[in-house]
Amino acid sequence: MSRSGSPRPPADSDSPYRGIAGARYGRYVVALAAILLVAFTIHVALNSHKGATSIHPGARIPPFAAPYALGGPPGEVDVATHANDGQAGKVAACSERGPRILNICQLYERGPVVLALFFQAGSCTRVLDELQLLAQSFPQVGFAAVAVKEGASSVARVVRAKHVTVPVGVDGEGRLGELFSMVSCPQITFVYPGGVVQSAALLNTQSLATLRTRVAQLLAASRARGWRPGRT
Repeated sequence: MSRSGSPRPPADSDSPYRGIAGARYGRYVVALAAILLVAFTIHVALNSHKGATSIHPGARIPPFAAPYALGGPPGEVDVATHANDGQAGKVAACSERGPRILNICQLYERGPVVLALFFQAGSCTRVLDELQLLAQSFPQVGFAAVAVKEGASSVARVVRAKHVTVPVGVDGEGRLGELFSMVSCPQITFVYPGGVVQSAALLNTQSLATLRTRVAQLLAASRARGWRPGRT
């Protein structure tokens, strides 16, 4: 009994609510920590190239060969420009091909290419849905995406959930983020047949209508340069 005569409130250890409140608080802390970690990762990734504006139109894109998220071979992205290119790779990226390898050289040898680099954060993975839709409307254009600084298993789950059939590669070390001067998520590059960048990259999430317009412009510009399906 307290001095006022009121019943003494139970000690914290006696309270039936202590465990529930503590568990809820713990979950909030974990969730907040996860959000902060994602925000920090994106901040670091997107600001590691301050002043960069992706690859300039007219420049050739870096060669690379990335393992598919679904069933790709083990290992990191090959960005070697020639054989025995140090840490970039032992085999020239353009020559490293296979049924589960996303080879950018192989794609632009066939025709114009739309390449999206993305993280698994926020609405960024929506670009996979958009590429899937655009691929149906523009069969003469090669569409591909690469997840930067992501694990194959987590990207594979997203690909399966979205029923994506366009090639999706994985860049666990973030090599392409550096080579392509990645400054946004997603970052979409438009490439002429032969590997030259056609126009400024689209940065951040864009409407499907905007993407459709840019793909149509890429296809028209490729034809104006003399490209026809079946030849680069």
